[in-house]
Amino acid sequence: MLMQTTLYDKLWDSHAVHSEEDGTTLLYIDRHLVHEVTSPQAFDGLKLAGRKVWRINANLAVADHNVPTTDRSQGIEDPVSRLQVDTLDKNCAEHGINEFKMNDPRQGIVHVIGPEQGATLPGMTLVCGDSHTSTHGALACLAFGIGTSEVEHVLATQTLIARKARNMLVNIEGPLPRGVSSKDLSLAFIGQIGTAGGTGYAIEYAGSTVRALSMEARMTLCNMSIEAGARAGMIAADDTTINYVRGRPFAPQGPMWDHAVNYWRTLKSDPGSKFDRVVEIDARTVKPQVTWGTSPEMVVAVDGRVPDPEKEKDASRREGMERALKYMGLEPNAPIQNIRVDKVFIGSCTNSRIEDLRAAAAYVQGKRIASNIRLALVVPGSGLVKREAEREGLDRIFRDAGFEWREPGCSMCLGMNDDKLAAGERSASTSNRNFEGRQGAGSRTHLVSPAMAAAAAIAGHFVDVRTWR
Repeated sequence: MLMQTTLYDKLWDSHAVHSEEDGTTLLYIDRHLVHEVTSPQAFDGLKLAGRKVWRINANLAVADHNVPTTDRSQGIEDPVSRLQVDTLDKNCAEHGINEFKMNDPRQGIVHVIGPEQGATLPGMTLVCGDSHTSTHGALACLAFGIGTSEVEHVLATQTLIARKARNMLVNIEGPLPRGVSSKDLSLAFIGQIGTAGGTGYAIEYAGSTVRALSMEARMTLCNMSIEAGARAGMIAADDTTINYVRGRPFAPQGPMWDHAVNYWRTLKSDPGSKFDRVVEIDARTVKPQVTWGTSPEMVVAVDGRVPDPEKEKDASRREGMERALKYMGLEPNAPIQNIRVDKVFIGSCTNSRIEDLRAAAAYVQGKRIASNIRLALVVPGSGLVKREAEREGLDRIFRDAGFEWREPGCSMCLGMNDDKLAAGERSASTSNRNFEGRQGAGSRTHLVSPAMAAAAAIAGHFVDVRTWR
């Protein structure tokens, strides 16, 4: 009898070059995505060791964290940001690596352009010096973030020393209610298992709900896997996957396409595969989510209230809740819909694709942002997303409502560029992390879906998009 194998095991085993008795494995890496933050030291390491990039065409580079989202005609004003981007340009030119530079129309967030260009393909192992590399697992590949020393190792050898994770199945069944997105699914799941619940696991998302999701929604789901503590998140290949990849610049062509598709259709867990942990979610019970604290697991439904630490029996968790509430400037038992926001950010590698912008625009059209909103940003995930949105007139909808329409980049997801929150300012953000200071020193971040962020901009506070138009 043949052993029933999970998708993760198939991907791992097909890329294992050598394994030691203790499980340490030399893993071959098919695709390496490079950006300006974690690569400078790695290239310096190559130079000091007298090494070259081993497989040049397996690498694709782009600047995204430090690039300005406003006028780029004068370059980058901040000297540190400018140095990082200039260093990436120099290193890529020196080693012959394909790079989408800041003013390239294909430039964008690394986790948006990879799938968009077909550089991310089913069956691959893919790494990047960024934690949210799990995004790419939506295309049935094994994708995860790596550190700077590992970036150097991949550049030099096209391999990585790693240890195999355990298998977790997240089975989601049922239709998504109106106004509920894959971002809400992700936050509800993290709220259920906690930010350490996935530690040591690679997650496979499955079930009727997942099969019905678009590729872009699947990317959001896999993107947030790292926030559950998991090493990677992935979804089996199906017609949705194949149709998405078809015709993209880096995708196989001609007879190679047919050969690839035949293989891609095997990229799913066999019936009867054994998982180390299984989590069941009824999608029909999921509501729009809003984080209230300083971790993605600190989340409740939009029709709920800020939790009361006094009701928490665990002393450590109670202390964490109290600290988070103090930092966020919130009172226990306050209705979520009473929380007013100062700024709204629609973007990031989690929610900056064309479907995200369409969803947000649907709640904005014909309206104006509230008087208490100091700034509302829409930052497309790539130049191609921006161009498509402008072709559809979404930029006009946002501008007419009072939003700023920006150039592609990581923007306000993190305080590494000019787009930041001031101390004490509160945001409704479609990004992936709400840690202390994530969007600027003293910033207060509430994670939500694009629809929820757009509606909050119009209302000036959080509203339930299931009933609000």
